[in-house]
Amino acid sequence: MSALLKIASAWPTQPDWLVALAEACDEATQAAAARRIGYSGATVSFVLNGRYTGDLKAVEAAVRDALMRGTVDCPVLGEILGEDCRKHQAAPFNAGNPQRIATFRACRNGCPHSRLPGEAS
Repeated sequence: MSALLKIASAWPTQPDWLVALAEACDEATQAAAARRIGYSGATVSFVLNGRYTGDLKAVEAAVRDALMRGTVDCPVLGEILGEDCRKHQAAPFNAGNPQRIATFRACRNGCPHSRLPGEAS
């Protein structure tokens, strides 16, 4: 069964982010869509079937970042995909690369695209 059909039967109304997630599952695989948004295939399945009991707002934010945001203007890297922005935010600190240091700091210190809490430098 297609993911679009799953959400049609499981959700009384389908928000745009849920439709985007279902379309991503139908275009590739559910596992591939899950990797793109940073969640497990099981989580995506629960979401599509309307049974997810976790933080649905966090899943929505991940879908919007990875699948719906297009490009953003990163203060360090310039124009990048929203999906790449999300990956940079999740990346651990790396003292061996000046660009990664700058990106790590920008993501945590006022970047308008960041979903992370601010930190002191």
